[in-house]
Amino acid sequence: QVQLVESGGGLVQAGGSLRLSCAASGSIFSINAMGWYRQAPGKQRELVAVITRGGSTNYADSVKGRFTISRDNAKNTVYLQMNSLKPEDTAVYYCNLVQWGSGFAYDYWGQGTQVTVSS
Repeated sequence: QVQLVESGGGLVQAGGSLRLSCAASGSIFSINAMGWYRQAPGKQRELVAVITRGGSTNYADSVKGRFTISRDNAKNTVYLQMNSLKPEDTAVYYCNLVQWGSGFAYDYWGQGTQVTVSS
């Protein structure tokens, strides 16, 4: 099993910054991708950013140039540096880990951390 523990959410004014962290523990495979999704009230969960173990990244258009995803493979931890935050970034942010092994894909989620951006 895998556990994901998130931290770093909170309340910030528009234009401010926050850094989210997510530490994975348990049975971590060598082929995996970690990422962040978010869900605002009344909206579907959406991808924010994802990073593979090799360092390849992908971002939602809405956060490109403002958010940076990174990871520390030795610590099985992924980070999301969020700069120039906007009120529309307000959401619950969820950490995600997908890993592949024995012909199967395994998908894990954190409990979520609230990010609130005031105008």
